[in-house]
Amino acid sequence: MTDELSKRLVPDDLWELVEPLLPRFSPRPQGGGTARTDERAVFTVVVFMLTSGCASRMLPPSFGVTVPTAHRRFTVWTEAGLWRRLHCAILDELGSHGLIEWSRAVIDAASVRAKKGSMTRPSPVDRGKFGSKIHVLSDRAGIPLSVGISAANTNDAEALKPLVKAIPAVRSRRGPRRRKPAKLHADKAYDNIESRRWIRGRGIGIRIARKGIESSQRLGRHRWVIQRTISWLTGYHRLNIRYDRKASHFLAFLTLAAALTCYEKLTKARSTP
Repeated sequence: MTDELSKRLVPDDLWELVEPLLPRFSPRPQGGGTARTDERAVFTVVVFMLTSGCASRMLPPSFGVTVPTAHRRFTVWTEAGLWRRLHCAILDELGSHGLIEWSRAVIDAASVRAKKGSMTRPSPVDRGKFGSKIHVLSDRAGIPLSVGISAANTNDAEALKPLVKAIPAVRSRRGPRRRKPAKLHADKAYDNIESRRWIRGRGIGIRIARKGIESSQRLGRHRWVIQRTISWLTGYHRLNIRYDRKASHFLAFLTLAAALTCYEKLTKARSTP
């Protein structure tokens, strides 16, 4: 059963993308240091924690990975930037197959409750309970191109520039890499003069509902795409409530969720005749 679960969590095609990105550990001549371990088993444990919401201390022993090993390797991989590099690698695969729709990007955010940690503040939309925000920017079809986190009381507009800057240079089917959508859609929470000027200065068209003039509902036929993407991401139970003390760890799980969401789209495209 464990082997079947492991294969389902981390199929061979996914592992082929992950393995070359892992940081290498060299044994010390004098001995000691980092012990050799089955890296695929550790990566499978991380995916299991993300999908199930299981805390590391509750990991079933059937995976063959101890709790200290899982926590230590996850921390090392996070500090090495593995999750963003994996996300970029899968986006490259999607881009090389022409599966990213650059005609429009959509941005939005969602609040999640948090038990502890940095980047947590009282949420203005959840009766003042402590929480964090998930920020997502997707392409026209809902493929997550960049993600980020902040405290729950952060204005959505503050995440606009970082998310746009974080869009990686993605491989194209033909021509140079691309990292700029033709147009950006957002609701009125992102409406301010500075953001509009900055987006236009980057050569990106902009469609943001104006405060006090028009309703965000007019953008509904586009915004449902990003709301669906956020739903995909929060479908990974580790992201429903933030238990991670370190913001970098919560962002790591969010970025891995974005990478796995992209991988699912890639798998469906490959299986379509």
